[in-house]
Amino acid sequence: MPFHSKTKKPSQRVFSATRPSGPLHLGNYLGALKGYLQLQEKSDLDCIYAVVDLHGITSPYQHQNYPQQVQEIALEYLACGLNPKKAHLVIQSRIPEHVELAYLLSTLYPVSRLEQLPTYKDKKKEQPHYINMGLLYYPILMAADILLYKAQLVPVGVDQLPHLEVAREIARAFNRRFGKTFPEPQPYLVSTFSIPSLDGKGKMSKSYPNSYISLLDDAATIQKKIAKVATDKGSGKTIPTKGGVAVLLQLIEILEGKDKRRTYESMYLKDGISYNNLKAELTQVIVKFLQPIQSERNYYQQHPEIIKNILKEGEEYARPIAQKTLAEVKEKMGLSYNF
Repeated sequence: MPFHSKTKKPSQRVFSATRPSGPLHLGNYLGALKGYLQLQEKSDLDCIYAVVDLHGITSPYQHQNYPQQVQEIALEYLACGLNPKKAHLVIQSRIPEHVELAYLLSTLYPVSRLEQLPTYKDKKKEQPHYINMGLLYYPILMAADILLYKAQLVPVGVDQLPHLEVAREIARAFNRRFGKTFPEPQPYLVSTFSIPSLDGKGKMSKSYPNSYISLLDDAATIQKKIAKVATDKGSGKTIPTKGGVAVLLQLIEILEGKDKRRTYESMYLKDGISYNNLKAELTQVIVKFLQPIQSERNYYQQHPEIIKNILKEGEEYARPIAQKTLAEVKEKMGLSYNF
């Protein structure tokens, strides 16, 4: 029996995905996933979300643990609020049309353009001993992920906009050469802010273990991580815009609102902040915030048959769409034979 039960036929399709490169963190949820999942509440949108395991192997990984990592992302999608009655969840590699379409689209796109993408350059610096063809090919496969379902709307962060533009360029190139086939996917910016790294450098990132709070962290772990955030003497003439104090104030604003931040800023400019109190409060807020997510995750972890059924339904829904698109593409490219 299918989970999906939207009564109104959706007019637009949404596609977005997450790499299984480790447990999701607070930045992933507040800066991206929360926005993805809000879209499932709109009756005119058909949402397909994916765990893109083929993208994940372009970075160093432990193959023995990889199935567990893939399952973990599925668990966390559900724990964070994905409703199988309103959206579909799939595993990328279980739908082989992703790879076949990616190859076909790759014949239309110049290598030189891929080499200039900022994310490719960043990854080369980040993993200098693991610069593989899949890494260069990443934006082509991402384009195929989106175009395979003819998605019109793609929730992304600002850092993914260059990759989405590749998908748009490929859609235009294919349509010019073979006739109107793909809509040009439009970005849906899921957040106007990024969640700051705990070390005060950039944003939370799974690439830097000391920078983030995992959605799976318990109270003791969160307390230790917050306690390590660097601070100053607690008073000054201007509010810091960088470093640990700025991080604490931004997290307070994100989780408790601007008024609470202003209260601490006022303390800072007058008698100074008691950082022990601030960090204790922030720890409690984060623990409380994560409790329902962790509770839902534990429920699904204890009921693996539910996860299997949700993923099966997602695949059964998405696979015919993928097959239809691929058949259309192959016919237009002269690859549909009657002999």
